[in-house]
Amino acid sequence: MKKRLFKAKIIGAILGLVELFGVAFLGVAYYLDWFSFKTLLSPVVLFISLGSSVIIDILYVWIIIFYFSKIRQKTDLRAADLIGSDIDEAYNFGMLGLVVVDENNVVLWTNTLFKERAIEILDENILEWQPELKDLVEGSSKAVAKIQINNRNYDVKLLKEAGLYIFKDTTDFETITDYSKRQAVVIGQIIIDNYSDVSGNGEETNDVLSKVRTAIYDYARDYSVLLRKIRNDSYLVVCNFESLDKMIKNKFSLLDKVREIGEKEATPPTLSIGVAYDYPDAVKLNDMAVAAIEIATSRGGDQVVVSQYGQDLTFFGGKSEAQENHNKVKVRVMGDAVISLIKNSTNVVIMGHQMSDMDSFGACLGIKSICDSVGKTCKIVYNPKSIERKTKGALVSTFSKEEMDKVFVNEAEGLGLLKGNTLVVVVDVHKASMTLAPKIIEKANKVMIIDHHRRGEDFIESPIFSDIDSSASSTCEMIAELIKYASSNPRIKIPGSYATVMLSGIFMDSNFFKATSVGARTFEASMFLKECGADNAKADDFLKDEFEEHALVNKILANTKTPYYGIVYCMADEEDIIEAATLAKVGNQCMSMKGINASFVIGKTGVDEIRISCRSDGTINVQLLAEKMNGGGHFTQAACVFKNTSLEAAETKLLNTLNDYLNDARAVK
Repeated sequence: MKKRLFKAKIIGAILGLVELFGVAFLGVAYYLDWFSFKTLLSPVVLFISLGSSVIIDILYVWIIIFYFSKIRQKTDLRAADLIGSDIDEAYNFGMLGLVVVDENNVVLWTNTLFKERAIEILDENILEWQPELKDLVEGSSKAVAKIQINNRNYDVKLLKEAGLYIFKDTTDFETITDYSKRQAVVIGQIIIDNYSDVSGNGEETNDVLSKVRTAIYDYARDYSVLLRKIRNDSYLVVCNFESLDKMIKNKFSLLDKVREIGEKEATPPTLSIGVAYDYPDAVKLNDMAVAAIEIATSRGGDQVVVSQYGQDLTFFGGKSEAQENHNKVKVRVMGDAVISLIKNSTNVVIMGHQMSDMDSFGACLGIKSICDSVGKTCKIVYNPKSIERKTKGALVSTFSKEEMDKVFVNEAEGLGLLKGNTLVVVVDVHKASMTLAPKIIEKANKVMIIDHHRRGEDFIESPIFSDIDSSASSTCEMIAELIKYASSNPRIKIPGSYATVMLSGIFMDSNFFKATSVGARTFEASMFLKECGADNAKADDFLKDEFEEHALVNKILANTKTPYYGIVYCMADEEDIIEAATLAKVGNQCMSMKGINASFVIGKTGVDEIRISCRSDGTINVQLLAEKMNGGGHFTQAACVFKNTSLEAAETKLLNTLNDYLNDARAVK
C-alpha cells in the first residue's frame, strides 16, 4: 500500500507539472502573440481550458481517494474476519493492541488502542519501528517478545499466517510483580562465630563485643532490617527483598566492618550470616535460613550464605581462615554422641571418599577402633580400584589377607549389610557423590558425617549426626580428639597399627605440620596417637616417594607458569596418568618456594578425568576458587575434577576463574 501511495503521489506531481507548464506556455504565447494567439485564444476558450484542467485534477483526486478507500475497506473486512466484530471496546478494556501487516511487514491497520495512545504507525515497516520483533518473524509461533513503547511494557505475539501482531499491555502487571518481589519477606540469622573466645569470661560489657553489636545494629538500621536478639551470640533478621538486594550489591560490608574492629585483637571476631527468600511460607524460610547459617559456620564462618528457594546457594565473604576452636567440653559431648549412636545401632558400615588417601583410611580405622571397643560389628567399604597407591601399601602393611576379608567389604556386600538400624559412618567427605559407595548412602536410614573440609552446597541429606570442623587439619585429628576426650568407661583403645595409619593421615593433610591449619590441637592429637603406640617412623615411611614418583614430580614442576604475582600453576603431560596424591605433592612443593601464595597443579588422574589440585599459604582461599570450578575442599587445600575434557580446557577454566574471582578469594589476615 505504501508503494501504491508513493506512485499516486508521483503521478499527481507529474500531472501538476504538465498543467503548470501548459499554463505558462499559453501565457507567454498569448503575451507575445505567437501564431496570432490573441485572435485564436478567446476568453471563452481560455475559460474552457482552465475549467477542464480543474475538472481533471478533481477527478484524479476523487479516483485516488476512492481507490485507497476500497483498499482500506478490504483491510477492515480482513481484520474483522480475524478478530470478529463489535469487540473493539473489549480489546481496549483488556489493553490489547492489534496490528495487521502486509507481506512486506508494512502496517495496514491498527485498532483504536494505538490511536488513543498516539502511536501512529500506519504505512510504516513494523520491523523498522520495533527491531525486537524480528525474533518473532524468525522464531516459532509460540514466541513472545517484550518491548517498551512510550514508557509502557508490552508482550507481543505474532500470528504469521494472518499477519497479525497482538500487543498486550503488561505495565500494571509487571509493576505489581516488581513491587511484590521487592516487598517479599526475607528471614535470616546472624551469629558471632567465636563469641565464647571473644567474650573471654563471658562478660556482656566486653569492649570488642560492644563494638560488634553496635556495628550490627547500625548496619540493620541503614538497610531497614528488623533485628531481634535470640541468644547472646545470635540475632534474628527480618527484612524485604529490596533491602536484601542492596546488601547483596554491597557484598555484605558488615563482614568487613566486624573484621576491622578486631584487627588488633588476639582473637578477632567474625560473623556468619544465613538468609533465605523467595518462598511464601515464613516457617519454610526460617528452616532454609537455619540450614544456610549451618553451612556458613561449618565452612569456617566469616561469610554469608544466601538461599533462594529452588536455586543454588550464593556465598559472600569467607576471607578468613577458620579459627582453631579447642573447646574440650564440646569435643567430649561430640565424642559421647558418636559412641552412643554406635552403641545403639545394630551394626556399622564405614566408608571414606573415592581415591582413598591416608587421612580417609586412617579415619575409617579410628571409627573401627570405637566399634571394636564397644563390641559393635562393623565393616569398612573398600574399592581396590579407588585407592591411592601409598594408602594401598599402608593397608597391606596393617592387615593380613585373612584380616582384610573380615574387615573390608565391597559396595554390593555393604548394601547387603544394611538393616533398619544400621549406622553408616562417612569420614573425610560430606558429598554423597564423592563417597566410595553412593548407593549405600541412598538406602541407609542413619548416616553420620565426620569431616574437616569446608561444607559445600552438595551435602548428604538429613544425617542424624554431623561434625564438620574446617579448622581441623585432618579427619584423623578430629577422631583422635573424639576418642581422647570421650567420657566412656572403659577408655577406648586404638591399636598401635591403626594409630600409625592415623598419624600418617595427619602427616599427609598437615604437610608434616607445615600447613596453616595446624594448631595446638594437631600436636595434641599426634601425641595421643603416639601414646596409643603409633610408630612415627613407619607413618613417615608410608608417605615416602619412590624414585619414579620423585622424577614425575620434578617433571611437572618444570612446567610451572606464573599468571599472577605470587600465583603459580603447572601442567602434567597429556600422556601421563597421575595419582591425586602426586598432584597434591607437586602443589606442596610449589608452596615450599618463597613468595608463592597459591599453587594449582593440573593433570590426568584417569583416562577421561582431569584434576586440579589447589594449595595456598592461607592468604588465598583456594576452596572458594575450587568451588567456582565445581570442586571444593579446605581453605588452604582444595581440588576439582573434570570429566571428558582436555588439559587445555581445564587450564582455560582455571585462568578464567582466577581472572574473575582471585580478588574475592584473597584472605583477610
